[in-house]
Amino acid sequence: MQSNRIYLCLFFMLIFVSCKKNILEPTPLSIELVLPQTIDDLIYKSTINSGGFDWNSADEKIVWSALKHSDNIMSIGFKPSGIFFDINKIHEIDVGESAWQNAKNKLLHEILKLEMELDSSITLKKIIPWEEYFLPVIDVVIKNPKTISWLRKSDLVRYAEPMGYEPRNVIFNEFKNDNAINNATTSSSGCDQNNAELGLIANSDYMNVLPVAKQSWNYQYHNIPKAWTKSTGAGVKVFFIDTGCEFDQENLGYSFNQGYSVGRSIEKIVTLPRSTFLGINTGPVETPDDGCGHGTSMAGACAAPRGIDGNSVGVAYNCNLVTCRAAEDVFIEDSRESKGVADAFTNAANRADVKIISMSLGRVTTSSQIKDAIAFAYGKGKLIFCAAGTSFSWTSGWYGVIFPATLPQVNAVTGVYENDFNTSCASCHDGAETDFTVVMGKSTNAKFPLSLAMQGDIPSIVGGSSVSTATTAGIAALVWSRFPTLSRDAILNKLIQSSSNYPMRNAQLGWGNINADAATN
Repeated sequence: MQSNRIYLCLFFMLIFVSCKKNILEPTPLSIELVLPQTIDDLIYKSTINSGGFDWNSADEKIVWSALKHSDNIMSIGFKPSGIFFDINKIHEIDVGESAWQNAKNKLLHEILKLEMELDSSITLKKIIPWEEYFLPVIDVVIKNPKTISWLRKSDLVRYAEPMGYEPRNVIFNEFKNDNAINNATTSSSGCDQNNAELGLIANSDYMNVLPVAKQSWNYQYHNIPKAWTKSTGAGVKVFFIDTGCEFDQENLGYSFNQGYSVGRSIEKIVTLPRSTFLGINTGPVETPDDGCGHGTSMAGACAAPRGIDGNSVGVAYNCNLVTCRAAEDVFIEDSRESKGVADAFTNAANRADVKIISMSLGRVTTSSQIKDAIAFAYGKGKLIFCAAGTSFSWTSGWYGVIFPATLPQVNAVTGVYENDFNTSCASCHDGAETDFTVVMGKSTNAKFPLSLAMQGDIPSIVGGSSVSTATTAGIAALVWSRFPTLSRDAILNKLIQSSSNYPMRNAQLGWGNINADAATN
């Protein structure tokens, strides 16, 4: 009998110890993953119903699943506890101040503690893929769903969202070893190799201009040649956020100054970070060289020299230029591309010599980190132009203006045809957020505007909202060069008041086509 009592006592003690162990050593929450198709359907419905998708509106299971289906990197915007955060004053924040440093350290301490529940060997160095020096943001590899629960409840957190999930992102990853799929994906993301266009016809596709250069056929619709009698963009620096600049195109290199283009500068930088695997750098160090072709054509459309080699001339052929490789292609889908774009905006923002920022990249979902970076640049007085969007096969017909062209700090630009200024091009996105349009499609032979190819002196052609944006940035450079003492807002007003729809803004196409000649008067 005594023996039975002892065994019974031991049994209850074991139960007690076991329960106590479960309380003191919590195990990871078991959250069933939502399929990528379900997440994509949610993004699609939200976009149709409310014009966009924001991760902050998604429930915890969706956020966790998107994180797991991508690269586990979470972008976290932070702030000191108890304060009101005004994004319009983000450029005034010094993240090195004690209040902001304390908030960041508290946040990282709690994240590390929660992540160590799954792996006691985890360190901050292992879970922070990239450092941030200007924005109140941290990027962290998250593997414990409990961390997400805590982040979404913390007063230190402004947002916590998966950094690298976009619709179809999983499809890209599934076929990453398939060369055929890889080539198709690259092409559909704006990387068309930017080759020379043979068979261009004088006085139709271009006009010959002195000294020995080709003026794109569409310039006449914006009175750019007339504006050149008053301004060529001298003294204004334009910062291009794109896929880089091809080292083999000498007109964006040692021949940047030739003919009528003199005394100006070009810089080539890169903000796209190395590839990572669960927070650990695995890829080679990136360079500013353009492996896509898109960035080179955008830079050429805006700033190619008015030279002596027979190549195409850019809108602002005497402006200064910075080309920044922030992404691999035009679709900002990976965590490192989001980081690269955000860093590009803060880089441009912190440069007193940069007046205009142009970006012809975009994404479907909102990236709060990019949103922060754009607000930071806008607060520093930069005039920002972003492409309204050019359809991939799977976005056509249902998506309006893409992010970040939807933001109020950005001027969204799209393209129209020469015979119909009231309808955007077949693949161009438009909507209420559109501010300006550019003629970029010929009615006779479907040719697009001229730009610089990857190499050589025969121009390439490029279309869509991308070239429309680069062209508008060039026109803005002409205007700011003509009126160097005016503010960003005053320059923007000149662009607006000289546009075809002014004073009645069109619901889908904004102020319409800018008259560069009138804007430089």
